[in-house]
Amino acid sequence: MKLANERRVGRSVPVPKDLDLLLTRLDRLSMAPGFSLQRQVALRMALQVYFEPGGQTLLSPLPEEVELADLLLYADFYPEDGQLTLIEQLRDVITEHIPEEQRNWMDPLKHSYMDLVEVLPHGSGEARRPLRSIGDGRLYEIPAETLGQEVQVGQVSLTRLVREPGDPETSLAVSAGPMLLLSAEDAKVLYETTAEERREMEVVGGSFELGDWPEFAKRFGYLLLRNFARMRLAALLEAVGEIRYRT
Repeated sequence: MKLANERRVGRSVPVPKDLDLLLTRLDRLSMAPGFSLQRQVALRMALQVYFEPGGQTLLSPLPEEVELADLLLYADFYPEDGQLTLIEQLRDVITEHIPEEQRNWMDPLKHSYMDLVEVLPHGSGEARRPLRSIGDGRLYEIPAETLGQEVQVGQVSLTRLVREPGDPETSLAVSAGPMLLLSAEDAKVLYETTAEERREMEVVGGSFELGDWPEFAKRFGYLLLRNFARMRLAALLEAVGEIRYRT
């Protein structure tokens, strides 16, 4: 596994202005005193590996991991104390004006989820780059400058794609900012590890409703982040174990 040796595993890309402003509002709302405990619950759930005994001393989360965990908090997390989700709370805000351009991103963000997407060859146009979900094969088209020139065909990104406002089934999408880049080999391990956990959950729960990838990724996308962290830690331990000291 090459994960621990990759120098550019994570990257953050520009986000459309109105979506970025919406995310800033959600972040500010999540910092409110009445929500601080729920914020801690959500972030610990996504970044659990780094809170486990001994984990923090060996490895710290990448900035992009923390950013993806924040996005889980904003868009996927249902508070355990019965509060409304952050997006629902923001919709109910009457003390400040939220421009319509920002409100237009609320539904696309609310319906977005963590995904593993493979970079495909350029199509006929150069303005957009096609991506394919490893989970269910869904196709996306994102602005080409999002990936840059160094990202190669066949690489996989763990990220959150948000469909552009308008048609909820459109293939046109943007990245919500953070991306974790993996080789095809590492992405396969990450997907299969998470899929095995999904099957175990279905067997234990006696329900196979999690067979739908978007539904599963929306509710349990934090497992992708958690397993990514475990892979980083395992790769680091493997690399350390191969060190030979000489005197």
